Amino acid sequence: MTEHRAETLIWISAGIALLILLWLLTPILLPFVLGAALAYLGDPIVDRLERWRMSRTTGVTIVFTVITLGALLVTALLIPLLQQQVQVFLQRVPEYLQWAQDVLLPTIGVQIPEGGRIDAESLRSLVQENWEQAGSIVRELLLHATRSTGTLLTLVVNILMVPVVTFYLLRDWDRLLAWLDTMIPRRMIGKVREIARETDDVLAAFLRGQLAVMTSLAVIYSTGLWIAGLDLALLIGIGAGLVSFVPYLGLFVGLTAAVIAMLFQEQALLPVIWVLLVFGIGQILETAVLTPLLVGDRIGLHPVAVIFAILAGGQLFGFVGVLLALPASAGIAVLLRHTKQRWLHSPLYAGPGDD
Repeated sequence: MTEHRAETLIWISAGIALLILLWLLTPILLPFVLGAALAYLGDPIVDRLERWRMSRTTGVTIVFTVITLGALLVTALLIPLLQQQVQVFLQRVPEYLQWAQDVLLPTIGVQIPEGGRIDAESLRSLVQENWEQAGSIVRELLLHATRSTGTLLTLVVNILMVPVVTFYLLRDWDRLLAWLDTMIPRRMIGKVREIARETDDVLAAFLRGQLAVMTSLAVIYSTGLWIAGLDLALLIGIGAGLVSFVPYLGLFVGLTAAVIAMLFQEQALLPVIWVLLVFGIGQILETAVLTPLLVGDRIGLHPVAVIFAILAGGQLFGFVGVLLALPASAGIAVLLRHTKQRWLHSPLYAGPGDD
């Protein structure tokens, strides 16, 4: 018994040491986390191609190529459009500020002292001059970045590592799972496999479903705001869709930004109603259609738990922790459900039986 306890303590200590090591290695984990996520998303497609009598390597090559080309296509299409909208916004900032100090603030009873008023014409000239010099500013920033060899090298390595990690993990995914299966103690294999299957269902529902929900909301918000006539429709719509994995955050951020942008753009309250209508429809579709259809109720995480998980992950592991927070919480939720079942059937909970 003493030997068994000593061995258990050794393994617990090894697990704690591994967690500490991962925490120390957080700055280099991002490409591995992204690569593992992409491999997890692509593995079912590769498995289906294998069932069509295609080799694993060929299937991985096809899926990897499609993912890469898709990412490049989306980047090539969106970046110029987003840059154009940012340019339009910056050029109109002086007009927005002029309207705010001349109309909006007096309407709500706020008076600006004469010395604190903004000279819109001077500000407009300043913006135009700086925008024309944007190319030289970018070149200066790139030159400064190249002087910091370590930072630049780390950035380049991280970018290049993501596709490499994705390819090799995707190719060896089944082999890796088989190896992990052999490492599980045989007396626990049944229960561990059951928990692993449930965790896989939860993660699949979260990752694939939530990505689909985020993309759908980005399209709905961008299209709706474009129809409403908002100049920054694409920028705000995509931003609201991307942060919608946090309950109600996409709605709050997107609605606030869109109302302010529409208010400054049209300088009237009536067009704001169209913004409210767009986000109202988006929220109804998310709650009644998208989330039940694409995600379902298998994750079982309360909105407060989601917010806490993201904040805790960011505090402990930075951006990597934010990416891992919800998948890890979904897995923990499965463990808690099994722990609850064991607790409800335990003698300590049930108490002594009737004599």
